[in-house]
Amino acid sequence: MNSILKHIAKKYLKYYKVKSRFSATIRAEQESLVTKHQRDLEDKSLPELKETGFKLFSQFEEDGLLLYIFSLIGMTNRTFIEFGGDDGINSNSANLYYNHDFNGLFIDGNEQALARGRYFFKRHANKRIKQPIFKQAFITAENINHLFQELGFEGEIGLLSIDIDGNDYWVWKAISIVSPQVVIIETHNEFGMNDIIVPYDPDYFYPGKHPTYHGASPVAMTKLANKKGYRLVGANELGFNLIYVRNDLVASTLPEVTVESLLQHPSNIEARARFEEVKDWKYISEE
Repeated sequence: MNSILKHIAKKYLKYYKVKSRFSATIRAEQESLVTKHQRDLEDKSLPELKETGFKLFSQFEEDGLLLYIFSLIGMTNRTFIEFGGDDGINSNSANLYYNHDFNGLFIDGNEQALARGRYFFKRHANKRIKQPIFKQAFITAENINHLFQELGFEGEIGLLSIDIDGNDYWVWKAISIVSPQVVIIETHNEFGMNDIIVPYDPDYFYPGKHPTYHGASPVAMTKLANKKGYRLVGANELGFNLIYVRNDLVASTLPEVTVESLLQHPSNIEARARFEEVKDWKYISEE
């Protein structure tokens, strides 16, 4: 199937694949779940974050993890920014948009994907709030703050989701114009417990010289998070989508966890084996 036919199929048929995910029943179930998490907080009977995951729109179980975190924070800011989420449908923000009235911004380099997203979110809108903004841009450390400002996003936001298969570390490091409550960002668990980052390349486009040679290790990303005032609270089960919460928020109920504790899934052994092919290539570490 050529790219045009794939685009048409995704644009017009995807609804039938996901239509059950934003029903009134599911919304009611999730609202009840938020209430339960908040009641558990009052009763001091909270589950561990890793026990709360579920997948509705997200790639893995990030929907449930994020909902749990925002339930504890209190849904005090319902704005998201997500980049690298393709059409926004299978993303970390779609569940928050459809079932919890978050709104915000999707940025991606693929205009066809964004066109599908605009079509989908307009046709199947959450009528309680306005449609998200879809912006086509090739993201770099140099342009990210300007993009946010140009589109009207400054100050505190609820969620920042970063997955651009490349300069994720350098782009997050550069962001200064918004202050997310929660950050979910892809790291390279292939790098294991090494404190390493692939050097910045503003022209990088995946897969580059090698599909494993990009990004930053979980250790390096967590050091950056700590510098920016965030603590590591969890990750998806596979251990590469790390979740950070700003230090001034729910510190006693969402304690910091170690990187090592999140890299226990058996798939991480296979992932680290892939690192062998590029282990002697150039990396840097930052204090």
